[in-house]
Amino acid sequence: MKTCHSDYGAIKSLWIKPASKAFLNQETLHAQWEELNYLNEPLYAEAVKEYEHFLSHFSRNEMDVNSFQPDDSVTIDAIYCRDAAIATDFGMIICNMGKGGRIHEPSAQVKHYQSAGIDILGRINSPGTLEGGDVAWLDENTLAVGHTYRTNEEGIRQLKGLLSPKGIEVITVELPHYKGPSDVFHLMSILSPVDRDLAVIYSPLMPIKFRNTLIDRGFDFVEVPEEEFESMGCNVLALSPRKCLMVAGNPITQSRLQAAGCEVLTYSGKEISIKGGGGPTCLTRPIYREI
Repeated sequence: MKTCHSDYGAIKSLWIKPASKAFLNQETLHAQWEELNYLNEPLYAEAVKEYEHFLSHFSRNEMDVNSFQPDDSVTIDAIYCRDAAIATDFGMIICNMGKGGRIHEPSAQVKHYQSAGIDILGRINSPGTLEGGDVAWLDENTLAVGHTYRTNEEGIRQLKGLLSPKGIEVITVELPHYKGPSDVFHLMSILSPVDRDLAVIYSPLMPIKFRNTLIDRGFDFVEVPEEEFESMGCNVLALSPRKCLMVAGNPITQSRLQAAGCEVLTYSGKEISIKGGGGPTCLTRPIYREI
């Protein structure tokens, strides 16, 4: 079955924004990185090389890969294209970003979706905020959404208003303050489903109620150790069930995934992931998956 309601099925179509189209050049990176709270200024030439390697993992598979084009209205953060929209079987839900520097990304994406003939189910409107990194499909009829500094109560209310009439259960996950409003801390910072019954998680920052909900739903866990959380050990993209793509440099998490029967692919993400706080799930906006 082909559906948008999965974060583990075999990816059949997705959207990306390559480093060359998001970062543009070194001058743009130099002008924006600090204000957008990157750890350091990315190096443009290295970022393009890293992205080519990252993208090679998709070109080897049978996927329809679509690319967002350069847009003067958005910043270098647009490389993390998952955040601006949510894919559903009823059409795209266009987000309203909680990070001020990203406010124009949803509108920039809408133009591409409409040109591609992709339906729009609805939009999250101010004062509601919602970012795609805060949502994850637990199964075809259940969507988890994190209440964070990027996704507020009004955004969640609007999300439920769009999906509840369609028979979709939306579970709210109350996330902690952690490093505060300026940090990138989404639900998918601590949760990456990689199969119907397997998820990569970081338990120290996961609410007990939600962790128990996952257990009750039959999930087993690949636990990310503390020393690999900041290096994005928990940000794992399922290309298909138990075939995973992650940032290189997280050997404990990688070995635990392999022990759970997963094939693990890696890419060097120093420039395109680590510095900007966005791993492989953030760098992609999957639309359809096969489950």
